Amino acid sequence: MSLSVLMVAEKPSLAGSIAQILSDGRVASRRAALDVHEWEGRFRGQPARFKMTSVIGHVYSIDFTAAFNSWDKVDPSQLYDAPTVKQEANPKAHVCEHLQREGRGCDVLVLWLDCDREGENICFEVMDNVVPYMSRRGGGGGGSGGQQTVFRARFSAITAPEIRAAMNNLVSPNEAEALAVDARQELDLRVGVSFTRFQTRFFQGRYGNLDASVISYGPCQTPTLNFCVERHQAITSFQPEPFWAVRPRASKAGVPLELEWERGRVFDQDVGGMYAALVRDAKRLRVVDVGEKEDRKSRPHGLNTVELLKYASASLGLGPAHAMQVAERLYTSGYLSYPRTESSAYPPNFDINGNVAALRNHPVFGGYASALLQQGIKHPQGGTDVGDHPPITPVRSATETELGGGDAWRVYDYVARHFLGSVSPDAVYRKTKAVFEAGGEMFTATGCVVVKPGFTSIMPWRATQSDSLPPLSPGEHLTCSEVELYQGRTSPPDYLTESDLIGLMEKYGIGTDASIPVHINNICERNYVSIQAGRKVVPTELGITLIRGYQLIDPELCKPQVRAHVEQQLDLIAKGKADKEAVVAHTVEQFRAKFLFFVSHVTRMDSLFEASFSPLASSGKPLSKCGKCRRYMKYISARPQRLY
Repeated sequence: MSLSVLMVAEKPSLAGSIAQILSDGRVASRRAALDVHEWEGRFRGQPARFKMTSVIGHVYSIDFTAAFNSWDKVDPSQLYDAPTVKQEANPKAHVCEHLQREGRGCDVLVLWLDCDREGENICFEVMDNVVPYMSRRGGGGGGSGGQQTVFRARFSAITAPEIRAAMNNLVSPNEAEALAVDARQELDLRVGVSFTRFQTRFFQGRYGNLDASVISYGPCQTPTLNFCVERHQAITSFQPEPFWAVRPRASKAGVPLELEWERGRVFDQDVGGMYAALVRDAKRLRVVDVGEKEDRKSRPHGLNTVELLKYASASLGLGPAHAMQVAERLYTSGYLSYPRTESSAYPPNFDINGNVAALRNHPVFGGYASALLQQGIKHPQGGTDVGDHPPITPVRSATETELGGGDAWRVYDYVARHFLGSVSPDAVYRKTKAVFEAGGEMFTATGCVVVKPGFTSIMPWRATQSDSLPPLSPGEHLTCSEVELYQGRTSPPDYLTESDLIGLMEKYGIGTDASIPVHINNICERNYVSIQAGRKVVPTELGITLIRGYQLIDPELCKPQVRAHVEQQLDLIAKGKADKEAVVAHTVEQFRAKFLFFVSHVTRMDSLFEASFSPLASSGKPLSKCGKCRRYMKYISARPQRLY
């Protein structure tokens, strides 16, 4: 009698792709709540009938029980002890019912969820719905005689070799990683909802022009906003200072020299004038030294999620949430490897030659890939291997036409170029530095010539332009055509770009590679920041006032160090080194104390709101709030010309 094997993927499109690969295309599909793909084959040496279906992301979401869901009747401080319940995330999709129906009578369950913490958590959500309904012959979770019946597939790309290798090397689901996600969800719910409900109820009815339906707090969202507001505060508090710099002008053989003053700049005009007079009196620049050295620009490490998001924002003009959606579509379509990874080092068994060979016939990269293979590729060293997934690489050759152009092609083009660049030789330059003296003041001029372009041939935006110096020899004199005393003013830092913000979030451990785009998207949607030209993140009046309020009451509420500490505790749970219940209980108590202190001192924040927004009494609004969107209704005195 053949085994009945149920396999579950994270998305319907992935289920279809994996089924096609494992069945060699001999698959029959039927419609249910979610598509089911069936075929005959062998599982661990036994004849088997396979069923492949999927979920649509998380099966469950966490919430408080119904008794604690009223904003008006429940004191937010009660939410730190309130019971929580897991509810079906998409009730209309009937995912739980579908899994239970398809799992009934199955002998084996194979989980093909994404290989990250969230995927591990979804594994256990699927198991909750399938294992109780599995056949007694399979033995449910443990199996008779200790025989394993629940397996986990680990894979990084939707390619035939990767999927077949995963099928041949099945492992067990990792409960510790799933518990770390449960802990994070519970903490974010208790902390985020308690602060959000209190703030929204306290401020909503007090200010007429505070046009925000919810004034939210998030353990990751708020430190993210804090980065933007701190930069805004640095800009507004900046006091420009005048400075002066001596700039002699000279040329050799008609080639002008760009001369840098060794002192850089001075902040006293009289001192600057004195130095300029000394150089003018000398009238000539004497060449003191000419040095030449070979310099290397190292090839990039493998591409991880944060680097992809930073480049997409800075160079492609794509917001992080949109860039992640594009990369995920390319992954599920089988063009890229898994796009959520913190690793930038290629593991020792990574088939670099095979991946480069896949691009050999590409109309854009083909010639470069072929040349790389001919000269031989050394396995790249360096980067960090977090042990989750290899760096993001192309796994299939695709043309602009095949991908439909647009953002999909631009992201694929960058990933392919970065991958080829990361396995290419370093770029080699010859740098020349000349040192000059005039009136006792020293100046330098530098030149640079490309010797071997290396990886910059395929990543031209990383190249250094050639700019050679004319021939110079020590003891030579050049006439100064002019000596300028340049006056400038120090300038404030610029607003953070999305790329800068992503870098800060990674540096301080705010969020994960998967959640960084979500947190940035949240502060935009809550009207705490706006994205302006050059993808600069500029805080709004509401965002600035909120952060200033936290800084007055309890700066730790918006500082990244608190969240980074929580993330470290979650990492310990994921590695099996800390107990989930103990971590949650300890962290909940810390935030309960912070919440009660915040509530007792909220008048400090209120005084800031009063300075920034109009109190309702002075706004003269006679109408109440809409019961649906919670915004103040406007009175329309005359009938509109058109209703629709």
